Amino acid sequence: MKCPKCGAEIPFYDLKPNCRHCGVNILYYTQDYELERDAKMTELDNASTRMVIARIKAVFVGSFLAILRMILLVGAICAMMIPFASITFTLPFYEEKLSLGLIGVIQSFSNGLLMVLLNFFKSTLFSKAMLATLIVFAFFALIAVVDVAMLVIYLLSFLSPEKMTKSLRNGSIVACVLSAGAQIAAIVCKTGIVPSSEYASFALGFGGIACFALHLILVIINVKMLKKGVEPVYREFDPKRKELKKKIKKGEVNLDDLPLPIFESEEEHEARMKEFQQAMEEEAAAELEAKSQAEARAREEEANAK
Repeated sequence: MKCPKCGAEIPFYDLKPNCRHCGVNILYYTQDYELERDAKMTELDNASTRMVIARIKAVFVGSFLAILRMILLVGAICAMMIPFASITFTLPFYEEKLSLGLIGVIQSFSNGLLMVLLNFFKSTLFSKAMLATLIVFAFFALIAVVDVAMLVIYLLSFLSPEKMTKSLRNGSIVACVLSAGAQIAAIVCKTGIVPSSEYASFALGFGGIACFALHLILVIINVKMLKKGVEPVYREFDPKRKELKKKIKKGEVNLDDLPLPIFESEEEHEARMKEFQQAMEEEAAAELEAKSQAEARAREEEANAK
């Protein structure tokens, strides 16, 4: 075993707490060394955590535009519940209605209607209505995929606010095109593909218009956020602390060579000195109180002795 301070060899049978060469207390010297290293790493780790929190705040609630974007993104997903179109299949003693909205599609899937409708392609009476249904449903499914992808990107946008905002803008543009295409397809199906008959009827919905409007506003919001900038406001020296932490992990910088605290702004210095002064005052008050109690006990013992 070697002394942690002077490096001299200490025999295994030497059980003294102090080094025979330099006199340092081996146990407390090691504890102080480890505590100092822990304090340095804590400073660097807290900087990384604060930077993540700053990015989360900037992306989700950092401004009015960020809050409005969150509301409209949820609203765009909820707008999928509005029917894009509805198709009714009618026969003697039989009628089925399919609503091409999120709620209608889920209900049709749960009660098995979607599987039954696949057989309608072979029907002479329902083949054109099923073709129109498939066209509008294809647009609906693509919009749903884009909305889910945008939601995932939004939830992870704190990792890279600028890049994710660009992705959200592009996703909204794609959703606008698909929503407009869905509404146009519904109109074409209503006027040209599905003729009015007693066996099949095609009714227009405004789900496509609602999705188009909400995503268009999202495009405008994301463009304004990109112009304004989405970069979060970090505490002073936190980016430097994060960069230094990477260098320590790579072995480019030795943690033992760094001072404590590693970086300190004027505000942090004032806060630390204030805490230190408060701790010293509390310690002095505790010592004074202990001294007063000891004197009181001494006087009481002296009085009892007399």
